[in-house]
Amino acid sequence: MRATMARTITLAALAAGLASMPACVPVRVVTHTVSANEAAVPVGHYTLDPHHWSVTFNVEHLKYTRLDMRFDRAHATLDWQPGGLDASAVDATIDAGSVDTNDVLLDKIVKGPDLFDAATNPTIRFVGTQFARTGPAQGKLEGNLTIRGTTRPVTLDVTFNGYGANPLTKEDTLGFSAQGHFSRAQFGLATWFPAVGDEVRVRIEAEFVRHVNSSATDTTETPSAPEAASGAQAPQ
Repeated sequence: MRATMARTITLAALAAGLASMPACVPVRVVTHTVSANEAAVPVGHYTLDPHHWSVTFNVEHLKYTRLDMRFDRAHATLDWQPGGLDASAVDATIDAGSVDTNDVLLDKIVKGPDLFDAATNPTIRFVGTQFARTGPAQGKLEGNLTIRGTTRPVTLDVTFNGYGANPLTKEDTLGFSAQGHFSRAQFGLATWFPAVGDEVRVRIEAEFVRHVNSSATDTTETPSAPEAASGAQAPQ
């Protein structure tokens, strides 16, 4: 009985408190300006924001659906030059062992010797080689993709979403979206075909940050294994 009365009193006090609040309580919303003007972007070395990125591979599954698999660890650099997208360079490395299919058993199979063979080939790497503009903030980024020790050319459709000072960190930040596709058979990943489709669709969302106060320090999470290929010039 006493517990019931105490609960009733607490609820009544809470209701009274809510009723006493103004109808409109001002809430401070963080806002900022993002510009697609490439000439305004500070020249310098940018690294992938470890908290704001995603890379997914997508394949057909038994002709019912397309299965997404994401990666949880990656490192990338962007050297932004005065010529903007046309003159800059990108180099990205993914930890092949960080693949996540939302199924523990399938994760082991994809990481295993039949597919990525992550124990022997721990990284997936993309190094851009040439950028061809298709719009004011869009273009095709050609590059070399290395998976399982095999390197093949791949083209990504890239959109520059804009530049601005991050309202929370105050750091110069660039945003990009990209998508592309490749044949997994060309990388020695033909296992389970045709039950699992050959075309792999790639989708990327990435924010790059310039650490002006610690230019020599890279705070992104780098895959533990050594990288598999040498760098090359490429814009993004």
